[in-house]
Amino acid sequence: MNSLNPAAPIAAIAQASSMRGFAAEFKNLDHYIRVITDRIWEGRRLQDIRTYYSDPCIVETPSSVSTSVQAVIDGTKATLAMFPDRRLLAEDVIQSGDAEGGFLSSHRIISPMTHAGDGSFGTATGRKLHVRTIADCVCKDNRITHEWLVRDQAAIALQVGSTPRTLAQKFITERGWTKSTAGPAPSYYSSNISQHALAQSYAQAIESWSQGKSPIAKAYDDAAHHIGPGNTTRFGHVEIDAFWTQLFSAFKVKQFTVEHLALQTGDGRADRVALRWRAQCEAQSAAFACSAVDQNAAGFKPGAAVEIMGINHVEFNRGRVLREFVLIDEVALWMQILASAATIKN
Repeated sequence: MNSLNPAAPIAAIAQASSMRGFAAEFKNLDHYIRVITDRIWEGRRLQDIRTYYSDPCIVETPSSVSTSVQAVIDGTKATLAMFPDRRLLAEDVIQSGDAEGGFLSSHRIISPMTHAGDGSFGTATGRKLHVRTIADCVCKDNRITHEWLVRDQAAIALQVGSTPRTLAQKFITERGWTKSTAGPAPSYYSSNISQHALAQSYAQAIESWSQGKSPIAKAYDDAAHHIGPGNTTRFGHVEIDAFWTQLFSAFKVKQFTVEHLALQTGDGRADRVALRWRAQCEAQSAAFACSAVDQNAAGFKPGAAVEIMGINHVEFNRGRVLREFVLIDEVALWMQILASAATIKN
């Protein structure tokens, strides 16, 4: 006699409901993001961007805003021309939302690649690079409909033999500072702000530093590991506290905003949080720089209005941060400072 497992069809129905509007092949949001990223980048199927991105689709980085699918395709082509062997290795996807109101995938990747082609980062050096990126994507009905993306451009600058300030000056000379205001996310999407104690405690810790206070002993594990701009690493309370204190001492923060805050639990990994934040600041010094050369940059002029757009991923151990990834585009910070100085000079 054959017996039926009543749990199987219930599970199948639940799975289909959770991904309503997406192609049947996608099991969940994590699967969707990993598969389409693999097809576009690893498979070099650039025309699939038209399948998996809406048009228009706003893509905001710390230094640019684009609105069309063609701009995404052109940017991907330009990147591959400079780094033809670029890989996108998925370190994590921290998700929130649902099919009805739009998912948000916070996707952290590390890219091994070779600087084999000339382009915006200068003449090809042949050097091997490792660069981290986090992309926050609103996903609905099988498409990405809005994206915030932060890439560690300081890491690229340093690994090709330059500095973030030098690369920023190159960009300013070539195209100036022209970032437009990004339009809002689609009307159906509301940014998730988790009220869970772990998520709230972490967001409050970063905001505390922005206000000149240090929460390090309470919020971070004694053996905490931090990966920051320029692919720099720090270990323990003293080094991590110095990073955040130095950053927010170099910039006088006038407004700090938590834009997205999501907690991921129960998937066989440590509890994790994704935080996207934005700080409106006034530059005070070059002490934020990950390069010693840039920190000692002559001629720094304080007073520039600077926006910091950051995305952080953290993993917890017994309620305290054990591992922290901080994505801030230091090149974009320098571009704003240099553009302000040029305006004052003129």
